[in-house]
Amino acid sequence: MAFTLPLQHRALVLKTIEEGLHLKHLQTPQPEPGNAIVRIEVASVLSYHREVYDGTRQYSFPMPLVGGVSAIGRIVALGPDATILQKGQLVFCDCVIHARDDPDTTFLSAIHDGSSEGSKKLMRTVWRDGTFAEYAKVPLENCIPLNEAKLCDSLGYSISDLMYIANLLVPYGGLRDIHLEPGETIVVSPATGGYGGAGVQVAVAMGARVIAMGRNEQKLARLKEHVLSGTPSACIEIVKMSGNEAADMAALQVFGTIDAILDFTPPHASNSTHLKSAVSALRRNGRVSMMGFVDRPMVPWTFVGNNISMKGKLMYERDDIVQFVKMLERGLFPRGEEFVDTQSFALEGWKVAFEAAAEHAGIGKQVVLIP
Repeated sequence: MAFTLPLQHRALVLKTIEEGLHLKHLQTPQPEPGNAIVRIEVASVLSYHREVYDGTRQYSFPMPLVGGVSAIGRIVALGPDATILQKGQLVFCDCVIHARDDPDTTFLSAIHDGSSEGSKKLMRTVWRDGTFAEYAKVPLENCIPLNEAKLCDSLGYSISDLMYIANLLVPYGGLRDIHLEPGETIVVSPATGGYGGAGVQVAVAMGARVIAMGRNEQKLARLKEHVLSGTPSACIEIVKMSGNEAADMAALQVFGTIDAILDFTPPHASNSTHLKSAVSALRRNGRVSMMGFVDRPMVPWTFVGNNISMKGKLMYERDDIVQFVKMLERGLFPRGEEFVDTQSFALEGWKVAFEAAAEHAGIGKQVVLIP
């Protein structure tokens, strides 16, 4: 199979917040030491992408830039220092960029330039552009090989459906960080959002019993139905948050020993008491992965007296991606609609895609752009 780079390619460019995104022709990036040029097959669309690029979220990033986030693509050119990656290979392109001389310096490509001068410099000068384009320049270490024969030919995943990896990786990073074990019981709260629902799916695939908490009983019921349709042997319970700290703790204690908690509380619910209820229901030496925003997550004496471990976690590490892909390739996740319901749009349809992403969210749902 021959792979050649065109002189130009199409990309969604944000020149200014006021002008918004526009589809333009740009010079195609070229291979250099440390990068791969990837032909984008499918790019993930965040539920809040519209808010990022219309200025609502007031994220910091340099402009102009090509929009995007994580993607899946095929390598068409490689820098001279590539040793394992091959042209034609299908890869997951991770949006989390780390400085090579300081891995703690990090930012999200085309989304946010991070919190340090180093990350801002790196995004401004080297890794500015994202994946809403026909071709993208990606760091070699951010290209994670996907076994196309296994995933697509044997297991039957489409490349678009594999893009759901981007949603599942975030909770997997938190679950792996607290060393969730098969057979353990974990509370996922709230479980009805995109990452919370994905956390339920991943915890089930890891062999855990899941207690899903949320305020919306209909969404909780749909979540349970979706999980059981893909994994009939899954053990999943649901608990409706009442807003009463003692009542919620009692509702959790009905299910016996609870080993761990994965929390994705959004900023607007930072004063909710559900996490305090869950922490109070934990067994001695229980663990909590904090991936959300809670101002007062625990009762101090319960936290101290029961030796509770509480860890903050931002997304995931590269090793997590590699390990997650192994799980997927071993068939530990369902396929077809039981895995994900994908809505796809061309680059020209980005406005409709952004609107769809805001609505088509939650467990087993995603929106993607196909250049």
